[in-house]
Amino acid sequence: MTEIESIEAFERHLRGGKPFSNVVIQGLDLRHFTRELSVAPLAGCAFMGCQLEQEALQAALSHGAMVFPPFMGLPYVPYRGSLYTPEELYAGFEFARPESYAQTLDARIYAHWKDHGGSNPPSILETLAQRLHDHAVTDAMEELLANEGGPRKVVAIMGGHSMLRGQPDYHSVAVLSRELTRRGFFMVSGGGPGAMEATHVGAWFARRTEAELHAGIDLLAKAPSYKDREWLAQAFVVREAFPLASEDRPACASLGIPTWHYGHEPPNAFATHVAKYFANSVREDGLLTIARGGIVYSPGSAGTIQEVFQDACQNHYNSVGVISPMIFLGREFWTHTRPVYPLLEQLARGQDYARYLRLTDSLEEIIQLLEDYDRAQAVRPV
Repeated sequence: MTEIESIEAFERHLRGGKPFSNVVIQGLDLRHFTRELSVAPLAGCAFMGCQLEQEALQAALSHGAMVFPPFMGLPYVPYRGSLYTPEELYAGFEFARPESYAQTLDARIYAHWKDHGGSNPPSILETLAQRLHDHAVTDAMEELLANEGGPRKVVAIMGGHSMLRGQPDYHSVAVLSRELTRRGFFMVSGGGPGAMEATHVGAWFARRTEAELHAGIDLLAKAPSYKDREWLAQAFVVREAFPLASEDRPACASLGIPTWHYGHEPPNAFATHVAKYFANSVREDGLLTIARGGIVYSPGSAGTIQEVFQDACQNHYNSVGVISPMIFLGREFWTHTRPVYPLLEQLARGQDYARYLRLTDSLEEIIQLLEDYDRAQAVRPV
């Protein structure tokens, strides 16, 4: 099945004289193509959330095409064909005026979500629109991860949202992410503040020196917590001081997967791709599932511990078709502060994934483990 998600792709399809059977056209304004659509053989085509003039709509229906109408009056597009970017979510934000965040797309969608029942909207139409949106985001994310040069080597870093900019754990996560990105891994996180932001900061600086990375973190640390008024503004100060050149973007790309369920925590501004969801359960499970190259657990609290055992369940039952590393960064933290690791070791005893558990304080050891695992996966028989 062919998916058409841009006007440019639609025009190419028309110019090529290709049939429309088994074609899904998603979220496009096609009101300027009424003449072409009126004479095209549209049997087997699906229009999802497209804007059509009456003549084109009648032609589509008479040919037996499927037409899913657009939702009107929403601040988000349920049938969107691509992931978000910080530039889209934060359009209109002026870092000299942090209060301008309220006018951004991200803030407007969060306000709409809260005003329409939050996680339990009373309207079935709102529920349907949110589910369609999240399905479209997952579809766009899968396209990103497939990559033209072969599937991306996805590694996730999990950790607390309250991890402060500038503290040693934040530096460690950023340094680790930078080095893994430089070695060809595609870094993902929950897309929010703290350890999640550090993950994407590291990827952002993959083409820069470690001294530049630390200089950037020092700038960020002027607003250390996401609760600080200048937190988001300071991120844009760093983006402006250390911009990504267009030729560097592919090598510094990363994916954040936040949710409006935690919309009081704005997504960080350093993930180049943002898969933002309404349903936190879909977001959590999907994030763990795509991290087939392994997951690194930096210090965190209840949310991070929840992810540990969700991941352990996937590995325990091999429910996603691959058993991948679970690496815990911080011996003291994971054995005494939050003594999760001894329990996990006990749970994994006698299971295949026991050999993929590791507890360490060494970034070099983590990198070596992930590279060894990646090489082993590359030579596995299909």
